[in-house]
Amino acid sequence: MTRLYNEPAAFADEMIEGFVAANARYVRAVPGGVARSTVSPEGQVALVIGGGSGHYPAFGGLVGQGLAHGAAMGNLFASPATQQVESVARAAENGGGVLLSYGNYAGDVLNFDAAQDRLRAAGIPCETVTVTDDVSSAPLAEKHKRRGIAGDLTVFKSAAAAAEAGYELAEVVRVAALANERTRSFGVAFTGCTLPGAPEPLFTVAERRMAVGMGIHGEPGIGETDIPTADELAGMLVARLLEELPEGVESARGARVVPILNGLGSVKYEEMFVVYRRIARLLEEAGVEIVDPHVGEFCTSFDMAGTSLTLFWLDEELERLWNAPVDAPAYRKGSVVAAERVATTEVDAMTDGAVPEASPESRQAASRVLTAIEALTDAIDENVDELGRMDAIAGDGDHGIGMQRGAHAARTAAQEAVTAGAGAGNVLLRAGDAWSHRAGGTSGALWGVALRALGVHLGDSDVPSAASVAAGVAAGAEGITSYGKAQVGDKTMVDAIVPFTETLSRETEAGASLAAAWTSAADAATAAAAATADLLPRMGRARPHAEKSLGTPDPGAHSFALIVRTVATVLADRQEGSN
Repeated sequence: MTRLYNEPAAFADEMIEGFVAANARYVRAVPGGVARSTVSPEGQVALVIGGGSGHYPAFGGLVGQGLAHGAAMGNLFASPATQQVESVARAAENGGGVLLSYGNYAGDVLNFDAAQDRLRAAGIPCETVTVTDDVSSAPLAEKHKRRGIAGDLTVFKSAAAAAEAGYELAEVVRVAALANERTRSFGVAFTGCTLPGAPEPLFTVAERRMAVGMGIHGEPGIGETDIPTADELAGMLVARLLEELPEGVESARGARVVPILNGLGSVKYEEMFVVYRRIARLLEEAGVEIVDPHVGEFCTSFDMAGTSLTLFWLDEELERLWNAPVDAPAYRKGSVVAAERVATTEVDAMTDGAVPEASPESRQAASRVLTAIEALTDAIDENVDELGRMDAIAGDGDHGIGMQRGAHAARTAAQEAVTAGAGAGNVLLRAGDAWSHRAGGTSGALWGVALRALGVHLGDSDVPSAASVAAGVAAGAEGITSYGKAQVGDKTMVDAIVPFTETLSRETEAGASLAAAWTSAADAATAAAAATADLLPRMGRARPHAEKSLGTPDPGAHSFALIVRTVATVLADRQEGSN
C-alpha cells in the first residue's frame, strides 16, 4: 500500500514538484507536466509522451537528452487533460513539429487527439503513434486495440533517437510505428495496487494465485492460475511471446532481440534476476540473439506485485537507434554531450485569468449555473463509493474518485468565475476546463467537452433559452461521440447521452419549458443508463472483461443520469420559485 502522502488529492501534484526538485539537471516544470531543462537544437522534432501518474519511471523519468522532450503527467492512473498535453507540447516544441506517443487507452487517446487538433490549428505540425504492445489485451487480428505497457520504452527510445539524429517528423513517425510493430509484451500480477488514501487495493488476487495478462492500471487479468515457480513463469512469458512474431520477422532463430523484464512495483530485483536467468536460456534455446537485456522497473503500477516481459525485435536501423546515448532521470545509456540549460522564466498560467465582459442577464444566469454545479457535486459526493464499486467490476475502480475530483474542480472554478463577474458561457468554459484537468481520464475529458460546448453556445450576452441550452447540449453530445468514438450500444456514457439529447431537443422544439424538457430528458437518460446493465462493453478498459459487467450498468452512463437528474431538480425548484 502507499503509505507516504499528505492529502491524497494533492499526491500527483506534490510528486511532480518533488520529482522536478530532485532532477532539475534534466527537467523543468511546465503547466501540465515537465519538459527538458536543456536546450534542444532548433528544428528538431519534439517527442512528447505522457499518461497518468503512478507509473514511474514512466513518464517524467524518461524526459531528457536522447529521450523525450516533454511528458504530460495526469492524475493518478488518469490521462492528462487536453490542455495539459497542449501546454507541454508547446513548451517542448523546437520548430520541427511534435510527435505525441503514449499507451493506447481511451482517455489518453481522447485527450491527446484533442490536443493534436489544437496544435495543428495553431500551425504546429503534429502526429501521433500509440503504443500497443500488450498481447493479452486484444487478439492479433485486432492489435490496434491493444493497450500499451512496458513496451512504451522501446517506442519512445527509438523515436527520440531518430529525432536526435535529425530525422524529419514523417520519418520519426515511421520509426516509432516500426518500433511499436516490433514490440510485444505480456505480464502477470500477484497482488493489486493501492492508491494513496484508498482503504483497499483496486483489485485482489486470491492467496497463492496469479493474475495473467495484467494491465498497468490495475485492470483485471484475462485469467488466473496458481503461482508457478520462477522457471515456470519464465516459460509462460517466453512461450506466449514467441507464439506471435512481428511482421517482417520470419523466424525467431537468428533474430536479434532486446528482452525487457519489467517490475510493476513490488517484485524485488533479485526475484526478477532469478526469472530472467531462465528467460535468457529459453531465448537462446529458441535461437534468439539477445541484445542489451534490461531487468528492472521501467513502467510500474504503484505497489502492484507483478512483472512483464517485453521482446523488442530489432532490425539494423532500430538497433542503431536503440544504442544511441541517453541522459534522463531514470534511463541513461552511453555518453551525451551536455547541452545548455534552458533560461528559466516565469511559467504562464494554464488559463487566462481575465474574465470577458458579460451582460447583467448572463451574469444572473451564471449564478444559476453555479447552483446546478454545486448540486451535482453534492450528488457525486453522495454516490462516489457506489460509482467506484460499479467501475471495479470490469474496470479499474477509479470512476467515482475521478468524477469527484472533476466535479469539485468545476465547482471551484465556477465559484471563482461568478465572483469575478463572468457570464454563463464563461463559467461553463472554465468549469469544463477545470473538470477535464483535475479528473483526467476518459470521463474527465468528455465532461470537459460537454461543458465547453454548452458554454460556447450560451455565450455571455444573451439570456439562455430552452432552445440555446438544447443546442449546446446537442453540440456537446456531438463532440463526445466524435472524440470518444463510442456509439449507442457500446456500453458507455453515450448510451445515456444520446436519448437525453434527443428528448431534450424534441421537447424544447415542441414548446416545453426548459425545466419540463430537461426533466423528461433526464427520465430518458435514467432508463437508458439502467438498460446498459444488459449490454456487453465494446470499448475501453472493460472490453476485455465484458462478461463480468453483465448485470451492472455502465458507470459513465449511470453518473451522467445521476447528474442530469440532479440538474432537473435544480431547474424545477427555480421554476417553482419564479411562480
